[in-house]
Amino acid sequence: MQYFTADTHFFHEQLLGNNDFAPRLFSSITEMNQAIITAWNQRVTDRDVVYHLGDIAMHPSNYPSNEEVLTILQQLNGQLVLIKGNHDNRALFKFLAKHNSLLGPDRPKFQFHDVGVLIKADHFQFFMTHYPLMMGITKQTINLHGHIHHSSVPIAENINVGVDAPELELLANKIPFGTPLSVAEIFEIYHKKQALLANGKD
Repeated sequence: MQYFTADTHFFHEQLLGNNDFAPRLFSSITEMNQAIITAWNQRVTDRDVVYHLGDIAMHPSNYPSNEEVLTILQQLNGQLVLIKGNHDNRALFKFLAKHNSLLGPDRPKFQFHDVGVLIKADHFQFFMTHYPLMMGITKQTINLHGHIHHSSVPIAENINVGVDAPELELLANKIPFGTPLSVAEIFEIYHKKQALLANGKD
C-alpha cells in the first residue's frame, strides 16, 4: 500500500507545546519522536511505500546529526520515498544514500527526489511536493504537500498531508499523531474539503 506524510520535524524541541504554528503536546522530543514512530509502525509494514514530503528533522540551533536522523528512519517500517523539504539538506540525503539498505531485491529502504513525484491513484494523479502548488484549473490532479503545518490552502485539490495539518480534522476516524495517510483517507479529505469550500466554509 501507499501512504503519505510530511513535516515530521523529528528533534524539533521548539514545536513542543500548544502553539498556532504546529501544536505538539508532548513533554519532550523523545516522547514526540516515539509517538510518531509508534503511530507510523502501527499502520505501515515493510511491504508498503511511504512518501515523505519533506522536513524530516530539525533543530534550529543545532541540526541533528545525520547519524541521529538515520537511527530514527531505520525504525520506521516501509520503503521511504523522500522529497526534499526546506529543512532537509543534500548532505543528509547523500548520507542516507551511503547507508541505504535493501528491503528486497531492487527495493532500497530510501529513495530520493529533490522537487516532487507524480503517481496515479484511482484515476487521479497525485503530484507530491514539499511546498503547496498553485496549479490553476486541474482535472483529476491533487497536489499533496506539506510545509505550512497547521494551515490549509483553501483549494480542494491542495491537500496538506503534514502531521500537523488541519485537513486531518476532516477524517471521520481520527488517527494518532504522526500516522501517514492512506489513499482512501486522501480521497475522504478531498471530497469533504470540496464540499466545505462549495458551501463557503474553509
